[in-house]
Amino acid sequence: MAAADLDIQYVAHLARLDLTPDEEARFSAQLGRILDYIAQLRELSVDGIEPTAHAVPLVNVTRPDEVRPSMPTRAALRNAPAQANDLFLVPKIVE
Repeated sequence: MAAADLDIQYVAHLARLDLTPDEEARFSAQLGRILDYIAQLRELSVDGIEPTAHAVPLVNVTRPDEVRPSMPTRAALRNAPAQANDLFLVPKIVE
């Protein structure tokens, strides 16, 4: 998509943004430059390059899950404003 074909009002509507005319002009120019850069990237030859998720191989640095002693239920619920059956009671937010 060329920058000239860009409908910034449509994009703003999809993103639920209410833009001023100044913001529309500024964002239209910025998005146009991004699309121009993407067009430049499409011109590069990537023959023989394996697809990757990351440029550098990553190793999972998280520790394995281990069962350990934790805070007793009574202590966790001690300052709870409302509780029942060893659970926190919270206000309903979805109807």
